[in-house]
Formats: sequence, structure tokens, C-alpha cells
Amino acid sequence: MGQDTVQGTVRHMGPGTAPDMGSGMTRTRRLAAVGAIALALAWTGSGCTVIVSGPNTVSDEGGGDPLTKPFQRMIAIPPQKTWGPNETIRGLQAAMAVYADDPSILPQYLTPAARAKWTAEGPVTVLEDQYEVVPPPPREDAETSLKAVLKGRWVARINEDDAYKPTTGKWEKTYELVKTPQGGYLVNDLPPGLLLTNADVLRSYRPTDLYYLNRGTRSRLVVDRVRLRLKTSESFAQTVLERLLKPPTEALRGAVTTSLPPSTKIESIGSSEERVVINLSGLLDRSAEDALSAQIRHSLNMNEIAKGRVIEVQLDGEEFTTDRPDAVDEWLDDSGDTAYYVNKGAVHYLGKDGPAGVVAGAAGEQRGGYSDFAVSKEHNGGEALVAARTSTGISVAWLRHDGRWQEVIPGTDLTPPTWHRDGSLWTYDRKKAALLRYDPVRGPALERIQAPNLADLDVTRLRIARDGVRVVVTTGKNTVQIGALIGEGTATTLGNFQLLTTTEVGDEIVDIAWGDDEHLLVLEESKAGQILNEINVGDGETTGVPLKDRLKSVAAVDGRILAESEGGTKVWELDQDRQTWTAKIEPEAGQPIFPLG
Repeated sequence: MGQDTVQGTVRHMGPGTAPDMGSGMTRTRRLAAVGAIALALAWTGSGCTVIVSGPNTVSDEGGGDPLTKPFQRMIAIPPQKTWGPNETIRGLQAAMAVYADDPSILPQYLTPAARAKWTAEGPVTVLEDQYEVVPPPPREDAETSLKAVLKGRWVARINEDDAYKPTTGKWEKTYELVKTPQGGYLVNDLPPGLLLTNADVLRSYRPTDLYYLNRGTRSRLVVDRVRLRLKTSESFAQTVLERLLKPPTEALRGAVTTSLPPSTKIESIGSSEERVVINLSGLLDRSAEDALSAQIRHSLNMNEIAKGRVIEVQLDGEEFTTDRPDAVDEWLDDSGDTAYYVNKGAVHYLGKDGPAGVVAGAAGEQRGGYSDFAVSKEHNGGEALVAARTSTGISVAWLRHDGRWQEVIPGTDLTPPTWHRDGSLWTYDRKKAALLRYDPVRGPALERIQAPNLADLDVTRLRIARDGVRVVVTTGKNTVQIGALIGEGTATTLGNFQLLTTTEVGDEIVDIAWGDDEHLLVLEESKAGQILNEINVGDGETTGVPLKDRLKSVAAVDGRILAESEGGTKVWELDQDRQTWTAKIEPEAGQPIFPLG
């Protein structure tokens, strides 16, 4: 049997269903089943009892209910006495792919000693689909034991908290195989955890957005992306909500909270065409029913579950809260989408069709020496603050007629200013290795925030996301990290740092900007030219944005992207087709700005 043989078959499954070959199948599904069986018989005739996956698969659409997610289930088979090392290792990998659904197959590939030690607990290793099993060299004792090497390219790791972490590089593992008296081989030592291919993950896992609460006022949801495995024993809605009852991933640990206490249990989930009913038990807080409703609604709807239906949450069978799809939702408020730009040091409004006037006060007056402007969320019925960096520090001014520039953070080597949604202004003092916060509303005192992970790093940029929790930091010229603000008030700490992306040696990060809660725009100067990527900070999924001119800066909010080009100093906007840039202002305009981000 050839090296590329797959030890298993793939079947489309709906959660809570079993493979169905009975009279309820549609004609299309019957034909697919016949094709799959024919392939199985063909391969059996070649001496390998293997059902091969392919385009002819049994399909089950799961009834079309968005509470479920149809998926493909691979059926693995035990090791065969006619198999050599190659088939055995590939069969072992297939058994790992189905382990969550059928844990009985994998132990049959292991010797008693290996079976006693192995556990599925631990991170899941994800490899590219095309991997190689290198056969062992000839040995005198090959009749009893030998070693085979599995080589592949590393794609990602799925941590035990369900976080998906992309990675790259070569991966290989040596397996000791023991010959059995009946023929065939067993694996004598297997490290903890599962080894899956990328196809396995695409087939059995779904990217899923969970929603928790930011700390403080708790008036804002924070998204946490995970990879959840689809289960035959429950609906996808059940899977999502069960995971929502658990703590967030490590990236947000200590930075967010929840309205669902640890005692909460899901008793049942029912649905009709117009309503989804979720019955919970536990010590739910009546004062947090709006937050609870928002967490559940967004965790279901953002994953295309229950969309457009009324969501009723019950407590022990009695109505607790009901959420209607047409209700006003402020739980993902981004605090304004007014666009601004800068012309000769003066801040202007940018309308949909071009310039829309200068802002009020000193910030609207032309002046030199001011750069890296940032605008806060609106305060006091519509007023906002603008901050800018000068040679001696960071100054702020209200965008109103009596607004005047005032230096509030002194320093000659500060990162560009960034606003928090609570109205505070932040920067990093590179000389003093200090993260600084200034709150113009609550008091004039300058606070130093603990950020121990940044002490020995060359911090070049720091920007707070609009959710008020995540923070992006660039270090040096080519590394981007994502952290989170942990705790509240004077106990706030910046931590939980994880690498998001890094460029090749010699390349450079030109600018970064938050697009929304999940996505960061990264403008990179590479040897081949400029690259603009939109990266999901939860799982590293990256989408390239086509460029026309060379850019100096970017700004974004809710899918709208503005940029400043080098040539002619124009402000551009990316059309909704994500392919075309339209000139908004030319010339002598620059640095487009949205509030926060």
C-alpha cells in the first residue's frame, strides 16, 4: 500500500447523530455512500483493510438547524497484522484524529507498557496534511523491534484551554515499534497528547468566539477566540455554552470576568423556528441578567447559532431573562467612528466624501512640532480629547472652542499616546522603562502601571484596543506582541503577553492599528515591498490587504480602513470590496485617525 494511504474514512455528521445508511437517506447521500463503499472494497483487495477518505463521502446536513454544525467524522480502524511500519504509524495518527469520538481504537496501537503511560491530556499538535514516515534502516533484530520517524511541517498547537496558536518549522518524532507474534507492529512509547493533521482540525474543530465582560463598569464585552471540537453527542450550541462556563484562555486570564457563576449548569437547550430556550441551574445574579443575556447572545449569534431568534434563558425551568434579536445592543460599542485627519498640525474632520471642517479650539489651529495624534472616546455629551506627542512630552486639548493644548506627560522618549475607553491616556517612557497613565477626568496625578514583561524590551509602540482590555506592543523594528490589562484601578497590571507576529530579519513594522476587538492591522516593510495584513489576535488567522501606494500609517474601526500614503501625502480609504483604494484628500493631508484603537 502506498505511503499516502489514509487509515480511515470520512463521514459528514450532525451533532448528536450517528452514521445513517437507512431509508431516510436522500438519493445524493445514497450515491455518496455507494462511492465510499466501493472505494473501501477496492483498497481491501490490495491487501490493506483501509477505507480511504475522498470526495465520495456519506453526507448528513444535520437537519439545517443552526444550533447544530454538520461536520465530517473520520472512522479509524485497528492495526492490521499485514501492516508494516508506514501503515502502522499512519493508522496511529488516524486513531488520534478520532480519539475524542472513539477512544477504543488508539490503545490497540500501543503495547501494554505504552498503554499504561499514555494520556490524551496536553496540547494538540497540528501538522500539515502531507507528512512522511521514514522507514527504519535494515537491522539484524528488525524481526522484534525497529524505529520509524514521522516528519512533517508544524502548523499550530491547540492548548488545553482551547486556544489555537499558529507555529511554523519542521516537526519530527521517532517511534519505537514492536513486532507482535500475530504479525504487524505496536507502538512501544507514545508522548502525551494528540497529533492531528490540519485536515483533521478543519474537519472536526470550529473557530469560536466566546464573550466575557471587561472589568470595572462591566459595560463592554470582550471576545476570546477558541477552537472547539464538534461532538456527536451534543449540539454545537451546547458545546459553545459549556465552554463559556469555563475560564477564558490564558491570553485573557485575570483580565475579564463573567456573569455566569461557577455553580451554573446547562440543564437543557430547546429550539423552535422563532425561539431558543436555554434552561440553566445555579446561583444566577438577578442584577446581572443583562450581562448574562449579552454573553450568551453574542457567543451564539457571532458563531451563526440562533441568529434572528428570540433567546430565552430560564433558571430551573422559570423565565430568567429574554433577549429579542431587535433589542438595542451597546455591549460591543466602539465609542465612536468619527474620522479625523491632520493638516499642518491642525486636526480636521473627515466626512464620507472628503474634508468636513476643522475641529474646534487649539487642536484645529495649524502648528509645528506636534505629531502622533490620538483621539479619545466622546465625553460629556459629545466632547472628545486629542493627544499629540512633542519634543518634550505629550499634550492634550479638548475638541471645543475653549480647548487649549496642555502638556500632561513630560518626557523626551515616549511612545505615541493611546487612549483607554475609560478616558485615561497612556504611553510608555522608554528611558525610564515605565508604563504611564494620565486621567484628565478623574484627577491630574500621573500613575505608573506595573508592566514587568516590558522592562527589558525595546518598546516602540503601545496601543490599547477599544475593548479596554487588550494591548498591542511592538518591540524593536519587527515584533508584535499582544497583552492584556489585568485587575482594576491602582492594582492594574499589563501582562499575559504572547507573540502575535514577527517579520523577517531586515524587515520592519511601519504601523499598527486596531480594526475591531479581534483584528489588528499590521503594516510591514519587506524586502519585496510593503505588506498590509489583518491578523486575528485570537488565533493568528491572517488576511492580506492589497496595496496601491506606499503607506505611512493606517487607522481602522468596524471594517472601515483609512491610510496615509507617502507619495503626495494623500488620505485613502479602502472600499468595501477590500480590493480598491479611493483617494479622499490630496494633497497636504496626513495621519487619518479614529477614536481609540
